[in-house]
Amino acid sequence: MIYHIEVSLETKEEFSQFLSSKIKEYNNLHSRFHRESREKGAVVPINIMASDDLGNCIGGISAEVYWGWVEINDFWFQEEFRSKGLGSKLLTQVEEVSKEKGATKALLTTFDFQARFFYEKRGYKIAGEIKDYPPGSSYYTMVKQL
Repeated sequence: MIYHIEVSLETKEEFSQFLSSKIKEYNNLHSRFHRESREKGAVVPINIMASDDLGNCIGGISAEVYWGWVEINDFWFQEEFRSKGLGSKLLTQVEEVSKEKGATKALLTTFDFQARFFYEKRGYKIAGEIKDYPPGSSYYTMVKQL
């Protein structure tokens, strides 16, 4: 067998899409859960948006429910609205909606300079830690039984 190896330090979108599609094919073949999650409607998006009195977006949460889990992807709001209970309210709301959609567990990732302690106060447990990522910090995977 003859093969060639090329190293590129540039973004190769077509190559990335090729690899992604091959990984999806492999996962579909070996995991019914992956295969089923690609069916229309299998992944339920949840977007909870917060706005000020003028209707301007001040933040929110985006998440997805699948495999009996809710995966919280993005959670942010403006600084002046923090430490006033809004974060707890939004997190509780996404958890409640997720349970209605069949989730029994929650998953998220955060850095130690972001919201680790906020999540721990609300019942999330560290399932994994990558130390020194980025240098001087830690990256956490956190889970919670809903």
